[in-house]
Amino acid sequence: MSKWKINDSIQWQFLPFVAARTVVFASILFFSKSSVVNAQQYSGNIAQLTQTTSPDATSAAEQVYQQAKQLYEQGTAESLTQAIAKFTEALSLYRQIGDQKSEAFTLAHIGKIYSDLGQQQKALSYLNQALLLRRQIGDKTGETITLNNIGNVYSDIGEPQKALDFFHQALVLKRKMGDKAGEAITLNNIGNVYLDSGEPQKALDYFQQSLLLRQQVGDKLGEARTLNNIGNVYLDLGGQQKALDYFQQSLVLHQQLRDKSAESRALNNIGTVYLDLGEQQKALSYFQQSLILRRQIGDKLGEARILNNIATVYLNLGEHQKALDFFHQSLPLFQSVENKLGLAANLNNIGRVYLNLAEHQKALDFFQQSLPLYQKLGNRGGEAQTLHNIASVQRNQGNLNAALTQIKTVINIVEDLRTKIDSQELRASYFATVQNYYQFYIDLLMQLHKQQPSQGYDGLALQTSERARARSLLELLTEANADIRQGVEPKLLSQERNLQQQLDTLEKRRIQLLGGKYTEAQVQVLEKENEAILEQYQQIQSKIRATSPRYASLTQPQPLSMAQIQQQVLDENTLLLEYSLGEKHSYLWAVTNKSITSYELPKRADIEASVQKFRQAITTPYLKNSPSINALSQLILAPVAQQLGKKRLVIVSDGALQYVPFAALTTSISQGSNYEPLLLNHEIITLPSASTVAILRREHKERKSAPKTLVVLADAIFSSDDERLQGKVQVSRAPESGSNLDSLTLTRSAKDSNINFERLPFTRQEAEQILSLVSPSDRKQAFDFTASRTTASSKDLSQYRIIHFATHGILNSKHPELSGVVLSLFDDKGMPQNGFLRLHDIFNLNLQAELVVLSACQTGLGEEVKGEGLVGLTRGFMYAGSPRVVVSLWSVDDKATSELMKVFYNKMLKAGLKPAAALRAAQLEIWRTQEYAAPYYWAAFTLQGEWR
Repeated sequence: MSKWKINDSIQWQFLPFVAARTVVFASILFFSKSSVVNAQQYSGNIAQLTQTTSPDATSAAEQVYQQAKQLYEQGTAESLTQAIAKFTEALSLYRQIGDQKSEAFTLAHIGKIYSDLGQQQKALSYLNQALLLRRQIGDKTGETITLNNIGNVYSDIGEPQKALDFFHQALVLKRKMGDKAGEAITLNNIGNVYLDSGEPQKALDYFQQSLLLRQQVGDKLGEARTLNNIGNVYLDLGGQQKALDYFQQSLVLHQQLRDKSAESRALNNIGTVYLDLGEQQKALSYFQQSLILRRQIGDKLGEARILNNIATVYLNLGEHQKALDFFHQSLPLFQSVENKLGLAANLNNIGRVYLNLAEHQKALDFFQQSLPLYQKLGNRGGEAQTLHNIASVQRNQGNLNAALTQIKTVINIVEDLRTKIDSQELRASYFATVQNYYQFYIDLLMQLHKQQPSQGYDGLALQTSERARARSLLELLTEANADIRQGVEPKLLSQERNLQQQLDTLEKRRIQLLGGKYTEAQVQVLEKENEAILEQYQQIQSKIRATSPRYASLTQPQPLSMAQIQQQVLDENTLLLEYSLGEKHSYLWAVTNKSITSYELPKRADIEASVQKFRQAITTPYLKNSPSINALSQLILAPVAQQLGKKRLVIVSDGALQYVPFAALTTSISQGSNYEPLLLNHEIITLPSASTVAILRREHKERKSAPKTLVVLADAIFSSDDERLQGKVQVSRAPESGSNLDSLTLTRSAKDSNINFERLPFTRQEAEQILSLVSPSDRKQAFDFTASRTTASSKDLSQYRIIHFATHGILNSKHPELSGVVLSLFDDKGMPQNGFLRLHDIFNLNLQAELVVLSACQTGLGEEVKGEGLVGLTRGFMYAGSPRVVVSLWSVDDKATSELMKVFYNKMLKAGLKPAAALRAAQLEIWRTQEYAAPYYWAAFTLQGEWR
């Protein structure tokens, strides 16, 4: 989305600006134009609220109150300031007569005006006073409204965790009161927090809940606003046509309601879609219609925002002067209504135009006007954005050291804001939105390295790369051994257990539904329920962290410096290859325990295109070599080829490279049968970050080894027509297609939309041969009915050093916490049971394992989150206690995987090789066979984590 657009709604955010998102500031001023709460319960004659006081005192307070109201309605900066003075006078009168309800009401008025003026800290002060009073007098309705408004202020100043906390408090009260209209408002506001935090799917879920409630209560205005917000989600997701549909539905409703203000917003949003589609003239037409309505109703603030968007159109058309004219037109409008947040954003936009025009001093002047406004408002996100812009000017002027000072401050702000978010999910989402700052910092350091190659700037760039990745994982690994539930309120722990049970119950219902006849609508209802419970589960976990004495005492783990990586991670025989993909340049650092060498690589888009062709080729059976393997190898390996020798390679990938099995790349241009994979000379490890290994080593340093060697879960029962269920369930059994096992071409993959999983015949052979390598007293087999979720979740698993799953894998990139492995879906009586071991289940395991092997499909994949990497099963098993996990990067062949695993375990248990070395030896042996020479059959599996 365009970085120039300004929000046309009550809620404001720092740059980049996006299309209008209707965040409802639940009105506590019954005369407010933005009122969406039934204000009659508060309005009317103030004297009616104070029947026990003297008529004269009440009349005096009412008179001052009405004067304040009239001043507020004038809407100018001067009148708003005068309104605050009058409301303060009314406040004093209410306190003198002891009218606490009116006192709370007036405090909330003042808070709302300060919020309108962009003075959010003052707004918080008054709203918190109002909240305290409303709780004291038992005013539940007023309490929910104030909670909502405090939430909106925190959203404005870029503190999404606090915003969510207040919105969820309001939501609980609204539901207890049966206030569906108020509940819809709060759901809408929660949706907006997630939308602005980079979680559009969660936002969509909340908006749809809000829309349903608003339709039920006949709230047409609210319905129109929520339709608008759903349009914004699709706009963020790149679905412009869907966005357009929702915006147009919203427009029709607003026109029917004769709501010119909202109609103007809808027109603005339609213009925004066309702006994103590159249809500048259509965008301009809708913005101009919107502008006319804004002027008709005298909405100066709305007019200022539309002028900004018109300026954006002209900017895209290359008409910089016209763009500047419109940006400058909006400046006095922001000043006239004293909207400092809008003014700061507008100044930033003008600065960015001058930056594009290479008029650096003018750009700097506007950025430096914007900066103190953000600082005064306490909007640290806006401050960071402006400092980044100043750094951009200084870099373009060649003043790299000054730019370095600014971007360091930006990173410090980001790091500070990040730690204020308790929710791991929300923290990761926030971190994803600020990755451009880290990339700028890396680019700048590498630019300085070119100028001064002996000053260590490339080492600082590597450290910045570490700071920019897998931070949530580092924190999770530190938290894993801390027993953060100790000292937590028992009620929270009980709620957590209850939600876990609800998730289990929903899974059982899902199995029963999908095992019979069902409609898509029924599946969607279940998915919605599941998503709602998962959301509550994550909220409870955030509260546990926020109130845990153990968690509070944890020192947040810091990523390693280059020297620490060399000392704590690497040895003489190990080379770290760490990648960072950027918009203009990408980088590769090759680090030994004594040296660092850095390389500039092509931009991210070029590498992504090459990876896509590589993946298409390598996931094709029987294709032993391909030009795409050579092409990608040339891009990302050729520059460092002379340094590789025969060392162990530790790969820290980025972006699309996380989907690449480096073992299948090559360091020499090969033709036909001359293909020599990187695997031939190198043991290869993959890591989310180099710092991850140091944390794993520290956390596992004092741990005692588990007493037994191996447990294998394999050949589970997935289908009601499985022959092992004969005599237990009465169902007609479908005939098997192809009785010869050698003719089966099954893969160990599963779609999460159904439970019709094929039996994997080779998993039993695989398991039996693996188990035969270990003495009976030192092993455990869980086949058939016992290859179950109950077995996988039992404390007995903590007795084993190696845990092996040979089964189907599930990848849910939409909701990674629902990814997992599939175990027996029927018990020994033939009754359906929950056989899905999901990521959230894995996080609750307590393992002593040294190795977990997921001999299934796509178990190494997950949701790609900028700054975190692939969020999936690996981090779940690492959190549960295993320092290393073997996973797959695509849907693997059943028979070939069985052969690979037999060799892998033989090399590990009989030849005594470490897991990483054993995996390499097994893959080489499979590659050398004629039948499985294609990388498709052997390259999918990678070892992630500790290699020692």
